[in-house]
Amino acid sequence: MSRVFPAHTYGEGPRERGYWQTTADRPDYPAAEGKITCDVAVIGAGFTGLSAALHLAEAGQDVRVFEAQTPAWGASGRNGGFCCLGGSAASDAMLRKMHGEPARREYRQSEVKAVRLTRSLIDTHGIRPDVHSDGETVLAHTAKAAAGFADRAARIKADYGVTPTLIPGSELTQMGMKGPFYAALTTPLGVALNPFKYTIGLAGAASRAGARIYAHSPVTGLRQTNSFTLTTPKAQITARRLIVATNGYSSDDLPGWMRGRYIPTQSNVIVTRPLTEEELADQGWTTRQMCYDDRFFLHYFRLMPDNRMLFGMRGGLFSSPGFDVRMHRTIRRHFEAMFPAWSHVETPYSWNGLLSLAPDLTPYAGPIPDLPGAFTGLSYHGNGVAMASYAGAILADLAMNRTPRTLYPEIMAKPPGKWPLGRFRRAMLWPPYALATLTGG
Repeated sequence: MSRVFPAHTYGEGPRERGYWQTTADRPDYPAAEGKITCDVAVIGAGFTGLSAALHLAEAGQDVRVFEAQTPAWGASGRNGGFCCLGGSAASDAMLRKMHGEPARREYRQSEVKAVRLTRSLIDTHGIRPDVHSDGETVLAHTAKAAAGFADRAARIKADYGVTPTLIPGSELTQMGMKGPFYAALTTPLGVALNPFKYTIGLAGAASRAGARIYAHSPVTGLRQTNSFTLTTPKAQITARRLIVATNGYSSDDLPGWMRGRYIPTQSNVIVTRPLTEEELADQGWTTRQMCYDDRFFLHYFRLMPDNRMLFGMRGGLFSSPGFDVRMHRTIRRHFEAMFPAWSHVETPYSWNGLLSLAPDLTPYAGPIPDLPGAFTGLSYHGNGVAMASYAGAILADLAMNRTPRTLYPEIMAKPPGKWPLGRFRRAMLWPPYALATLTGG
């Protein structure tokens, strides 16, 4: 494999102090062995791959999923669990300039449909991922940001068809949101959830529908003649169609078209021990809303049903045991600055994982241009719970040669270009990351 980060990133180190894997048993899936023939082979058992497999199996396809580790091992089992609007990191102005106003509005509607599809999967298949939060709340960390919330609310209403709730800074404490914030804006779309339980639930639903899932089966070789031939350590697979669903954990040579079309970057999360009622009162943070602030290096956080606080932040362009320790100190410092009453509270869980950035900062779900019959979905920019699940449904339809049954926005159908600098493309992010660090995000 040809990957962007060092080997440490793709091993157990970054996840060994993870919280989510302690909350549910991981089903035992076998490794792929021998000769396997199927209609569709899916590489990757995260949100995208499992959603695609579920929809394909429900349509009667013989679908097999090949996972290098186990389902939910990667970003799908490590993220903050925000099932919300998003998927693109491009501003409205960027989307409008690159694609036009109709395409921008169409993409915004697909965000709503992605959230609703994910909720439908949870309800239909009896998945129990500890859902809470009535939509998502953004908090202004400066007075200037707060002054722009009224216009932001108007855009939300126009784009998404819902009315957000604007909370002025003077009312934040009584809403249980005491902190260094100037205002809050809640959009009533989306929920918070346990992403590990959701992913495991998707895997179970796909299995019950007839999909076969193989763990510890990394695809190490791929070629195409009349069909696709995939190689794992113990199996050789022949498939009519192929879906590559590896996102930030992709390899530049599986297939070669992936090279340079994504940048993996890290997101970091800590989780506290359960907080007491007294500790919650001391800080003045009692809301169960999933929240984030409006910085470049955004912080995202939520008080979970068992009174543990989850706190995450973007950042981290390097990876090693030493950098993991350094990043933990950084995120802990940010946590204590935002919630000083909890500076004594232990955070026994601390981990990181990879998300993917595209050159145009928009997700892609569609064909791999130089491999007829192959498809991929990637680059959800840290908001993949809903959008990756949605991309999987789109890819399933495309793999069956049918028009997607849900909205397939023009923006998502445009293949990504290439980042400069090849395997050294992480260097593209050093200047903006350094600037954000110096200016406080």
